[in-house]
Amino acid sequence: MLAGHGEPMSLVELEPPQSEPVDLAQLHMHLRLSHSEEDPLLTRLIVAAREQVELITQRALISRPFRLYLDQLPSEPVVRLPKAPVSSLQSITLYDEDGEPQALSLESLRKDLAANPPRLRLPAHAYTPGKAANGAEIDFLAGYGASTASVPAGLRQAVILLVAFWFERRLGEQEELLCSLRPHGLVEALSPYKVLRL
Repeated sequence: MLAGHGEPMSLVELEPPQSEPVDLAQLHMHLRLSHSEEDPLLTRLIVAAREQVELITQRALISRPFRLYLDQLPSEPVVRLPKAPVSSLQSITLYDEDGEPQALSLESLRKDLAANPPRLRLPAHAYTPGKAANGAEIDFLAGYGASTASVPAGLRQAVILLVAFWFERRLGEQEELLCSLRPHGLVEALSPYKVLRL
């Protein structure tokens, strides 16, 4: 939980990524495949590998919008966002006891989106939401960019290694079980990219 000091929160991906951090041509080269018969499987494995890398690191590889739901604002005026890198903050909405939304001015915030984790400092006049559950919503855009080339090489390589690891074991495991396996050292290799949990 990164929003503050234990405040209930949940994060929702508002839209799926419009591309993936690696493409089939890169995988064909890595796997030395000269045919496209396995492309449907490889496409599914790319998505699963990207999701695994994002889960381990708490990063978004391809840019897309997210919404953070908070029951209450943290007792200290700092909100830590649980996904990185954050390229822009889009809106903050607080709900009163009647469920009516009140938009918080983004100009009144101090933002440190390059921090690990990204953080927002709320103004002193920000009122406490009156709605018992999901009383505050923070919409933001996270990810390195819209294209494969925008993702750091280390993260792209992790996706390729995961896909290759699964692909080589595809005949011995059902696909859903296959994607639960991780090669030795993957978590350690991704540790420099992890969003810190404070």
